[in-house]
Amino acid sequence: MDLKDYLENVTIKRSENKRESWDEYFKKIAKIIAERSTCTHRKVGAVIVKDKRILATGYNQPPSGFPHCDEIGCIRDDLGIPSGRNQEICYGLHAEQNALMQAAKFGISTEGATMYVTHKPCSVCARLIINAGIKRVVYIEGYPDPLTDFFFGKCEIEVEGDENR
Repeated sequence: MDLKDYLENVTIKRSENKRESWDEYFKKIAKIIAERSTCTHRKVGAVIVKDKRILATGYNQPPSGFPHCDEIGCIRDDLGIPSGRNQEICYGLHAEQNALMQAAKFGISTEGATMYVTHKPCSVCARLIINAGIKRVVYIEGYPDPLTDFFFGKCEIEVEGDENR
């Protein structure tokens, strides 16, 4: 049988797709990225995706050249700051911030993209996500910042979190 005859007789089997969904795939990648974090409390990873393609990634860490928290200690612990409060008092940048800055540094538009994050973004990151043009946020674990929900709701950002399923 030659190629032409073979191709005329090929039947495509429409079987059930056993692969995980794109959302599950990119959430797994966010978890892997989080493993690079040196935060002593919460390891967070973020992936910005558009058209099923990864645009940028980030994890929580101090600025380039600054000692990491596993070396210098945690300023939040030293000052007794509880989770969800005073996010600005921290040596590290959030994973979402690092992913957005990576995209900006390399001239990659995030307009209309989806961000996958291991943890629900704080309200500081929510504002950055909104202004970066990201239209959808998918996260795995919650975070105690109700202002995030307010910002995302008012700005019509589609949000999906595993804690709500």
